[in-house]
This record gives sequence, C-alpha cells and structure tokens, in this order.
Amino acid sequence: MTSPAQRPGRAVTAVAHRGDPYRVRENTVASLRSALARGADAVEIDVRLTRDGVPVLLHDATLKRLWEHERPVLALSFDEVRELTGGGVPTLTEALAAADGHRVMIDLPGSPDVRAVRRVTDAVREAGAADRVYYCAGADAMLAVRAADPDAEIALTWTTLAPPRPVLLEAIRPRWLNYRFPLVDRALADRVHRDGYLLSVWTPDTRRSMRRLLATGVDSITTNRVDVLCATRASAAAPSPDRPGSSG
Repeated sequence: MTSPAQRPGRAVTAVAHRGDPYRVRENTVASLRSALARGADAVEIDVRLTRDGVPVLLHDATLKRLWEHERPVLALSFDEVRELTGGGVPTLTEALAAADGHRVMIDLPGSPDVRAVRRVTDAVREAGAADRVYYCAGADAMLAVRAADPDAEIALTWTTLAPPRPVLLEAIRPRWLNYRFPLVDRALADRVHRDGYLLSVWTPDTRRSMRRLLATGVDSITTNRVDVLCATRASAAAPSPDRPGSSG
C-alpha cells in the first residue's frame, strides 16, 4: 500500500486552530470566516455543552479568559451564555454554517461522556455536515465518539512517542493520529503511514517549524497562523532549480 507521504502531488491540509486567533477572538464565527478568507482548508473548533445541552464553541471550562465571566459554561443555559457574551459564543450549528462547506475538525475538551458526545454528533448530523466533520481529542473522548457514531471520522490525539496500543486502535478505529508537533520527525511519520494512518500535527506557529514538518511528510498541520502556513506550503511546493521540471 502506498502511504500518503509517498503519493505524488500530495497536499498538506492547512487547518486553522480555533479560527484566526491572532487577529480575531478564537472560536467565534468572525474568527472562522477570517481563517477561511486567509486560505484555510479546514477549521478546528472546540465544543462544549451548556447546562441545557446546546453544543457551543468554547475551549475553556469557563468564560473567564475570553469573556471575563467566571462561571462554567456547563452551569449556564445557552440563553445565559448568549447574554453574557453579547452573542459572541456561537452554537455548533452556527459554526458549521459559517464554515461554508469546508472541513471542520471538532475538538472535545473536558473528557465528555457518551451522552454529551451524542448531542454533538446529533447536531452535526442535523446540520447535514457529517461528511465534512471529523473529531479529535484523547482516547476517552474518541471512544465516546465511536460509541455515539460508528461512522465518525476520528483523529486520535496522542502525546507520547510510544505508539497507541493495538486494542485501543481497534476500538477507536481512527483515520488520523494527531500529534503535538515537537514529537514528529521522519521516523514517526513513516511509522504512522506504514501502519495505515494519516498524520496530523498541532500547533506550530513559526515558519521554521512548518517547513520542518512539511519535509517530514505530515498530512495535516493545525496552526494559529494559517496564512503563514499556506504561504510556507506554497513556497515548499514551488519548483526550484534543483527540482525536476523547473525552468532556468
């Protein structure tokens, strides 16, 4: 089997981490739209539930960092979240619409249980977005996703160089392995591809790191600076005098 890293013309997916957070407040509709306007192939969002079970975009357990309110989102109804943030925290349904047909990576922080995850997968299905959504997080959350949706596309987040156990991979059935970027080198990329998985990494923000990762053969890069990634990717793909087919 030919691995993704060996396919001619393979394009690395540029994923915008929480939208365009260096310019626009993260996990908002405006941030997602800004990232897509700057060339993102996909957007990554964080989803939590309100007290009344509405999936909304928020990474942290509370509104403190972004919205200056201490209360946990799980203790607030959706109407209360909307009032406290001036409508700034979108629902998952609103975010999927804002993505305008692009791929969406849903991160599930906070170790949600199967019931909570089912609310998220139901919202994705009701929005008609199941074919363009994939999920990422650690093993417990991804086991919950697999239980809630047998057909879900999964990127298992892994934070150690030791490979996931075969029994875990069999239970989760991920398409991707999702690594913190400093862990990734050519040997790890080759191993992931040899085992039949796609490799995604998070979250390099410097050109130097992006160039290194592109050279290792990763399949997807999640970054806070998606415009820089797109420019770096284009530069890496451009013909040079040392490459076949270049002119001059």
